[in-house]
Amino acid sequence: MDTVEKIVEDFASDIALSPFSSGTSLREMIRAIRTCKTAAEERAVVRRECAAIRTAISENEPVLRHRNMAKLMFIHMLGYPTHFAQMECLKLIAATGYPEKRVGYLGLMLLLDERQEVLMLVTNSLKQDLNHTNQFIVGLALCALGNICSAEMARDLSPEVESLMRTRDVNTKKKAALCSIRIVRKVPDLAENFMGLAASLLKEKHHGVLISAIQLCTELCKASRDALEYLRKNCIEGLVRILRDVSNSSYAPEYDVSGIVDPFLHIRVLKLLRILGQGDADCSEYMNDILAQVATKTESNKNAGNAILYECVQTIMGIEATSGLRVLAINILGRFLSNRDNNIRYVALNMLMRAIAVDALAVQRHRTTILECVKDADASIRKRALELVYLLVNDTNVKPLTKELIDYLNIADPDFIGDLTVKICSIVEKFSQEKLWYLDQMFKVLSLAGNHVKDDICYALIVVLSNTAELQGYSVRSLYKALQSFGKQGSLVRVAVWCIGEYGEMLVNNVGMLDGEEPVKVTESDAVGIVEVALNRYSADVTTGAMCLVALLKLSSRFPSMSERVKQIVAQNKENVVLELQQRSIEFTSIIQRHQSIRSSLLERMPVLDEASYLVKRATATQATISADKLAPTVTPGSLKLPNGVAKPTSAPLADLLDLSSDGAPASTVASTTTPNDFLQDLLGIGGVSSSTTGVTSTASTDILMDLLSIGSSPSQNGTPVTDFHHPGQAESKPVPAVPEAIDLLGSLSPETKPTPVVPQGMDLLDGLSSNTSVSGLENTTHPSITAFQSATLKITFDFKRKPGNPRETTIHATFTNLTSSTFTDFIFQAAVPKFIELRLDPASGNTVPANGNGSVTQGLNVTNNQQGQKPLAMRIRMSYKVNGKDRLEQGQVSNFPSGL
Repeated sequence: MDTVEKIVEDFASDIALSPFSSGTSLREMIRAIRTCKTAAEERAVVRRECAAIRTAISENEPVLRHRNMAKLMFIHMLGYPTHFAQMECLKLIAATGYPEKRVGYLGLMLLLDERQEVLMLVTNSLKQDLNHTNQFIVGLALCALGNICSAEMARDLSPEVESLMRTRDVNTKKKAALCSIRIVRKVPDLAENFMGLAASLLKEKHHGVLISAIQLCTELCKASRDALEYLRKNCIEGLVRILRDVSNSSYAPEYDVSGIVDPFLHIRVLKLLRILGQGDADCSEYMNDILAQVATKTESNKNAGNAILYECVQTIMGIEATSGLRVLAINILGRFLSNRDNNIRYVALNMLMRAIAVDALAVQRHRTTILECVKDADASIRKRALELVYLLVNDTNVKPLTKELIDYLNIADPDFIGDLTVKICSIVEKFSQEKLWYLDQMFKVLSLAGNHVKDDICYALIVVLSNTAELQGYSVRSLYKALQSFGKQGSLVRVAVWCIGEYGEMLVNNVGMLDGEEPVKVTESDAVGIVEVALNRYSADVTTGAMCLVALLKLSSRFPSMSERVKQIVAQNKENVVLELQQRSIEFTSIIQRHQSIRSSLLERMPVLDEASYLVKRATATQATISADKLAPTVTPGSLKLPNGVAKPTSAPLADLLDLSSDGAPASTVASTTTPNDFLQDLLGIGGVSSSTTGVTSTASTDILMDLLSIGSSPSQNGTPVTDFHHPGQAESKPVPAVPEAIDLLGSLSPETKPTPVVPQGMDLLDGLSSNTSVSGLENTTHPSITAFQSATLKITFDFKRKPGNPRETTIHATFTNLTSSTFTDFIFQAAVPKFIELRLDPASGNTVPANGNGSVTQGLNVTNNQQGQKPLAMRIRMSYKVNGKDRLEQGQVSNFPSGL
């Protein structure tokens, strides 16, 4: 610090050699600041200069006032405060000379804005300058008014601006028109005062005045519906004349840009024509000819010409144009796609995406060019072209387009393969008319880009295979051949091993051969061997490894001669570091060794999957994902709009909003929702592999074997909770077992050590459990209902159920009733609890609460009081909904819970 201070002192002494007073010129001050080597030196110079300016202000020196203001503007641009000199601007504006006024108005626009109260003091000076005989002073006042005009100033000075729009001087007219734009924006009610003036300015010859007038007309159309109708009646003819004149005019040096006469005027006129012609057939018909002329005569080899053509296309697509004119516009965009400039191609793709809704057939003619853009080197063009191709697909062109896209998978950029794969799979699912074609395309995608195919797509494919008995043999042979060549594609491996496990005998015996299909020679050993290779390769992947073990177990039943080999392969995973695979290995080895008599019935082919139920489930999951994406940006406490039951980590602002007690942060509410990645987990019955960071409580069964083989009722169907992951803000919860461990099911339990939870009778297939297992665990203890919340508009009641085996856990059934005559829409219920309580919200039965109590919305809550008996339940609740489109918010505290909860 001493060194810095010494440098500053030395520099200040150097500056002092030539007095640095308020009389120092702007150039000298800039030079002094630029020579500073540190920020401290710069601050010292600025402080010294500001002190000198303050002294000059206090001494009221009018001679150097404009010079000091110029220096203050430079200091302001450097980021230093200059508010102490705001009144100097007003003094300079009030001066009589043009140089002082020029600096004063410049300082006014730079140092002040419309929110400053000081600005009101300059209104009188502005009025005098607007009536000044010197056109340059008038121009200064108009420029300042157009930049910082407030609503009050607009009302006060609007008459002067109107009179200036009638003057003969073109520069004054132009600035008055631009100033009028600001006035109309600030006070839309004044738009009617400028409609006639704006229409009259369109008769001028000067291009600057024309551009200003057209911009004013555009603003008037946005501000007032009456102005829009007035301009449609009185300005269309003038605008068409302006556009025709400027298009047909000869070379004019003052307006020429790359050989194009005033492209800025072209574009402004076209934009205004688009506004006037939108939704008006008569206006659109009047401008069709001139738009066709501009589209055909404008050169496309210059950037200025391309800008005019693009604006012309936008205008044609925005008005009620004829079909021929729209085809002409789309052909222009097709030419843009062949341009070397990436920016031109990108805007063409964007415009074509909007043009599909207007004339899809015309866009289809450029399909080949669009497909070439999918292979472009530029990533943004590739993505935009792929989205456009997706919109172009229909029942007639789906096969050639899909073939082109699949062929491109071989050479596509690795970063682009993911997006390309998703689009191809979506196209195939949406437009497939033949199951055989669907399967062939999906097999190709799995072979070329299996690592990028999502689990829900694989599950959809398995559902189709399960429901298409006549193609199961063909499918398992095709997947077997693909697995031999593309064994590193993860999704392909999962689908293939599932099919081999289910339909292995079809593979070996060539069952269900299609016409023209070549038979495949596969032995039982080959079928087991290829699954073994997949298991060894994906030993660390729990999903793929589990599917391989299941396939091997089923093959041991399909191919009895391979049982010993399968047992050895499965037993190798008894010490696998992945707990799920280790458990399966132990269970499956026990089945092969000890349960030969029932193994064939245990390992029968999987029942046909219900395709209708899957489609409903997938649609629900997709809708939930889309809703979550749309709601992701709304994270502020005042704008929380999550669907009922969707999990969201509780943040500190929400805790503050709900005014929780000092016990700590609220527990995170958790919902049991289905995501696309859960589909394969459902297929396998894996319940314990979900990461705890997902924020979603798993409802999959811990009894993997029973879920896999569909034996008996799953615990989730019996309503028994399986596990409860630890969430931020909650005390650690202990899992509640629903059924005994699968290894115990295989005979290691004696009758004396049977656990109390419910066991379905279907488990009698395996020894160790009797059929008269107690079901008393399902008897619920009830408590009286309470009115948790009631206002003039909404009533909430809570019903309680508690299980004797776990007194800490309580299930609450909430009922929401609308007491008003207006329906509640977008209803969302939120709750927060202290940290010693765990809370889980189930999805609500709906988000619309009928009026007058004619129906209600229900929602389940599951609470666990970890200090039951010591502290009672406590809960803060908040309800948000809409009434006739207006947001409403109610909140309260539930403090009347029954004792003992």
